[in-house]
Amino acid sequence: MEHATACAAPLSTPLSLAHPISHRGIRLVRATVCTGSIVDSREEKIIDELPVGLLYADDLFAVMLATPTDLEDFAIGFSLSEGIVGSADELAVTAIDELTEGVRIRMQLPVERLAALLRRKRNLMGGSGCGRCGTDSFAETLRPLDPVRSTACITPEAIGRAMAALPSGQSLNRETGAVHAAGFARLDGELVAVREDVGRHNALDKLIGALARARIDPTGGFVVVSSRCSFEMLHKTAAGGIPLIAAISAPTSLCVGFAETVGVGVVAFVRGGRLTVYAVPSRVAMPV
Repeated sequence: MEHATACAAPLSTPLSLAHPISHRGIRLVRATVCTGSIVDSREEKIIDELPVGLLYADDLFAVMLATPTDLEDFAIGFSLSEGIVGSADELAVTAIDELTEGVRIRMQLPVERLAALLRRKRNLMGGSGCGRCGTDSFAETLRPLDPVRSTACITPEAIGRAMAALPSGQSLNRETGAVHAAGFARLDGELVAVREDVGRHNALDKLIGALARARIDPTGGFVVVSSRCSFEMLHKTAAGGIPLIAAISAPTSLCVGFAETVGVGVVAFVRGGRLTVYAVPSRVAMPV
């Protein structure tokens, strides 16, 4: 778990979990491996997954199931992709508390942002596989966004290069085999940031937060993800101002339809030297 300058406040609640939170996001458990007639009892590495509460001005807004790494990135990225703030400068992470039941991230907002948040407040338990669970209205689920302002046009070679490099940034997945990743690449396919989480949408939120904290221009590159491209992944990409998302697996109909309205390219099945463009083909510089 990383604590940046804005998160220097000491933990306010002592840790009392039966199995302490691993700051690397990995936990050791006893397991039994059966190979034919050979039975072996040993320690296995598994990924940490626990409730992460997001509080604004000490008011609980959401509880997500997530991996407790890069939590300040997660808080900032979630706040940006959910439209709670318009820039990272509007948000201050004041504390990250380890509790008996999970982790609590406390944040402060400008008065006008807090007032808007209270008007649309929702409390949710978000599963690690779901980025829009608990939203209490159709309008909030399908929240409209402004089109992404970018002239980016990316070659298939750059997309393939970035996807091929993604596993090198997946240290947690190499150890546990249970983690999704989201990476940001520049227009030439150079991968510059990767974030991991048990939830694909959490990994993308962490990545968006990391880009904001590093002041990397999101319009000057694209996202690659180790998952399918569902609506919430496209929505978060668009909210982050990123002009294209490339996925190793398939997109969904809602994703493709929404992509056309916000100008975000959707590329899927990026593997084995192939890819399929599903939305906004002008974002991909196809060979002539």
